[in-house]
Amino acid sequence: MKKYAVLFALALASQLFQGQIVNEPKNHPKEWSKPYEPFRIAGNLYYVGTYDLASYLIVTDKGNILINTGLADSLPMIKNNIKKLGFKYQDTKILLLTQAHYDHLGAMAAIKKETGAKLYVNQADAEVVKSGGKSDYEMGKYGITFAPIHPDYLLKDKDVISLGNAQLMMLHHPGHTKGSCSFLFETKDQKRKYKVLIANMPTIIVDKNFSEVTAYPSIEKDYEYTLNAMKNLDFDIWVASHASQFGLLEKRKPKDQYNPAIFMNKKEYMDEVDSLEKAFLKKKSGKKNN
Repeated sequence: MKKYAVLFALALASQLFQGQIVNEPKNHPKEWSKPYEPFRIAGNLYYVGTYDLASYLIVTDKGNILINTGLADSLPMIKNNIKKLGFKYQDTKILLLTQAHYDHLGAMAAIKKETGAKLYVNQADAEVVKSGGKSDYEMGKYGITFAPIHPDYLLKDKDVISLGNAQLMMLHHPGHTKGSCSFLFETKDQKRKYKVLIANMPTIIVDKNFSEVTAYPSIEKDYEYTLNAMKNLDFDIWVASHASQFGLLEKRKPKDQYNPAIFMNKKEYMDEVDSLEKAFLKKKSGKKNN
């Protein structure tokens, strides 16, 4: 987490120093664009993202759901990963995202155009998605943008997205973005059922005190709400928007056999939430982050 935050800060600082207005920063962490072997997480849930930017495919009997798309240059990797798993890219029917930042929906517009899939967005992130990131409270001021997309459906907290035999509940977890969200759903294999949480962890990206973030006046309240909500979730398996956030690379090596149990450590999740809450309380108290 700390490494990710430092690299991200350096990327922003570099842009400011050079006076550049860009779409996607070219000096992002190399792990974001590095390929990763796709695999089955549990039941009908598959990992199809890059080395660190997580993308998830949920396979149903009526087509597939894709959650997050990484950077714009992640497109060929995601398409290839879906093919490697034996599924059809064109069977993508629904697109979802955990946050409206370029590193999680950079390829979204292209995938929507190529597949005709419908995009469902938390209503609190809708304007940012439609503006291509220009209206984001933090990224927008640095000129960090992505291809604008018009959502097909707007979601609110605890709305259910259905496709075939899959039903996902969207959980409104604001703070990181105004419409950051997580998803809960059930899956099963030959042994058992699993309740899965795809979590958007509430990391803090602003250097200013919360009271100084005038473009997002409810930011402190939103982080507090999200942290409390995330501490009370019930699930068996958890994953997140970044592979590094749930320790994917430590838990699993390429070619490892199917093993949902490696993603069933709830204490690890609670420890991560506790760490994020400590960072929040430090920021709330007005102490500068080191």
